[in-house]
Amino acid sequence: MAKTAEPVVYQLKVTLDETDPPVWRRLLVPASISLKQLHGVLQKAMGWTNSHLHQFEVRDRTYGIPDPEFGENTLDEARARLDQVLTREKDTIIYEYDFGDGWIHKVALEKIAKPVEGVVVPSCIAGARACPPEDCGGVWGYQEFLQAVGDPSHPEHEEMLEWIGGPFDPESFEVTEVNKRLAPRKRRA
Repeated sequence: MAKTAEPVVYQLKVTLDETDPPVWRRLLVPASISLKQLHGVLQKAMGWTNSHLHQFEVRDRTYGIPDPEFGENTLDEARARLDQVLTREKDTIIYEYDFGDGWIHKVALEKIAKPVEGVVVPSCIAGARACPPEDCGGVWGYQEFLQAVGDPSHPEHEEMLEWIGGPFDPESFEVTEVNKRLAPRKRRA
């Protein structure tokens, strides 16, 4: 009888490229999840709303949702497991979300470990700073947004506060809030 592989947990550090100071999350995920499932975890962990297209870049390959309109070079993310594309500690992949705004995330494999009893995966164990708002124009638009909301004398201050729905604290980050989003939804009977 074939021996089944023991479960493995990956500790990932996800950093939103070109943000200064950096917006990042440290996550624990099953090594065996698909890239499609990882996309869902990244959306919840970063605070995105899953309103835009995305893709993963792994060395010379692109994974995402295959669409003939975008060519035939995109491999199906549902058929690729994370442990097939990240195999050693310090390996990295790129996750791009919202091709218009161009949010680039570096996903680095920090640690390969065995599951620890009582530790839920996927989960967030650390991070810093709020996720930029959707549709703010990428890194450069986010910097302009921060200037406007941070300066009451800025000509777009009131407009930006209204657009975002109130005050915005770029330093705000709560592990417990991320883990609430990552928790599996209970189904009603």
